Amino acid sequence: MYKKLIDKEAILSVTGLGYVGLPIALEFARKMKVIGFDIKEERVEMMRNRIDPSNELDSSAFDDCDIEFTSNPEDLRRANFHIVAVPTPINDHNLPDLRPLQGASTTVGRALKKGDYVVFESTVYPGCTEDDCVPVLEEESGLRFNHDFKVGYSPERINPGDKEHTLTKILKIVAGSDDESLEEIAKVYGSIIKAGIYKASSIKVAEAAKIIENTQRDVNIALMNELSLIFNKLNINTYEVLEAAGTKWNFLKFSPGLVGGHCIGVDPYYLTYKANELGIHSKIITGGRVINDGMAPYIANQIVKRLISAGHPINGSRVLVMGATFKENVSDIRNSKVADLVHELQSFSVNVEVVDPHASSDELMREYGYGLAPAPKGKYEAVVVAVNHAEYMKLDDSEFKKLMHPKGLFVDVKGVFRKRNIGVEYWSL
Repeated sequence: MYKKLIDKEAILSVTGLGYVGLPIALEFARKMKVIGFDIKEERVEMMRNRIDPSNELDSSAFDDCDIEFTSNPEDLRRANFHIVAVPTPINDHNLPDLRPLQGASTTVGRALKKGDYVVFESTVYPGCTEDDCVPVLEEESGLRFNHDFKVGYSPERINPGDKEHTLTKILKIVAGSDDESLEEIAKVYGSIIKAGIYKASSIKVAEAAKIIENTQRDVNIALMNELSLIFNKLNINTYEVLEAAGTKWNFLKFSPGLVGGHCIGVDPYYLTYKANELGIHSKIITGGRVINDGMAPYIANQIVKRLISAGHPINGSRVLVMGATFKENVSDIRNSKVADLVHELQSFSVNVEVVDPHASSDELMREYGYGLAPAPKGKYEAVVVAVNHAEYMKLDDSEFKKLMHPKGLFVDVKGVFRKRNIGVEYWSL
């Protein structure tokens, strides 16, 4: 398969052209023929015009790429090596929502031919690829797994907004459904990954490795958030404590904050779901999720208490929230915990205005029921820097101070301005 792809006698397809799928498709398209498939025609049309809908890649990323963008699933029949990179979200009950993955498996299954490969990149619980996806592929294709077609798993490690740890510079884990598929998949990915390939012993091992990468971070951040609750009661700054503790050579450097996005805030629920199926009720992972999901309401309550202490009437107080995306310097608003902060403040009848240089006001309105203010206007009882966009880091003290009343409150969620003198009351996690 590898040689046929390199010789352009076979075609590689990527299903799902989001922040994970598009970079993969373009990188492979510099080496071989690629079909990029997405169900949303408007996104496909943008990519045909060299525009990344996720705002992660500039137009030059499309240079010298042998790629065909399509929303027609029939085009996948021409491909022989299929990569699936669709989202794996959770539902309102924090349970895995496999509909995008099952839908993609159905689409690819209908295009499968004897000798084809299917490699999944979506984050799932251990066993999902073989137990949930393969049966769909078999049913839709009428082919037999490992006899007529092979399957692999290679977990994505894309970090949105990170211009240093890009696709080709990150070690790639690969796994196959048998020894032959493992070797072929490793060679295919090895053609684009400069950092090297790690061959996992099984698909389940690769799935588990991916899911604990983000679970580990989630649990460690939860510890920092719990420490923040304690240190706030002790009237000491958490970041000053962490700075001091960080002088020890083996201290792990995590920090408190809002934990959203589609990795750290979602992936642990896939692991706890599988654990519950096995009769194991996770205490540490679930406890970490409870702490992290509760941080936005906690911050809102701290803001309200401090406004009351300063003599501000809560009903009608104006609060400016700076930043709406799930992390700094990206446009992605999926699972942004800033929305929880905004809604919690609004529940106290606070007038909340949100600004963000990267987010789409229309997307925020559709997803969370509020849009962006064109620009800050007038004086605010509180200003909250919720996301540390580069644009905010460049502002000087006077620019923050002029936004607030003399008895205003400056909330610095991530503690990046703690050594500055804004001239008003300051609080951070």
